[in-house]
Amino acid sequence: MTSSLLIFVGSGFGGVLRHVLNAWITRFAGAEFPLGILAINVVGSSIMGLVAGWFAFRGQAPQDVRLFLTTGVLGGFTTFSAFSLDTALLFERGRPWLAVTYVVSSVVLSIAGLFVGVWAMRSA
Repeated sequence: MTSSLLIFVGSGFGGVLRHVLNAWITRFAGAEFPLGILAINVVGSSIMGLVAGWFAFRGQAPQDVRLFLTTGVLGGFTTFSAFSLDTALLFERGRPWLAVTYVVSSVVLSIAGLFVGVWAMRSA
């Protein structure tokens, strides 16, 4: 229960941060290209790399802290960071083709799923 609460609070914080940053970037860069979300995905993935690297190589942290920061804050900020970490782990474990399969299938199937959902609602 404590883990779930930590993730809940962290993801709320990350989600609000994503919204504020996206609105700020869009206000200055315009809405023609989703630069805000692109920046959030890159920043979130970079921070995930720093956090995961810190936990793996430099410092010990309780599982609750790890869950709050990775699944909670960064997961709320961008799920792309978790996707990036999973992809990197597959490469690190010597499974490059599995990583490529994961990336391609995630992107293609997610976009296809979105179109199917829109089609289903449009047809209803």
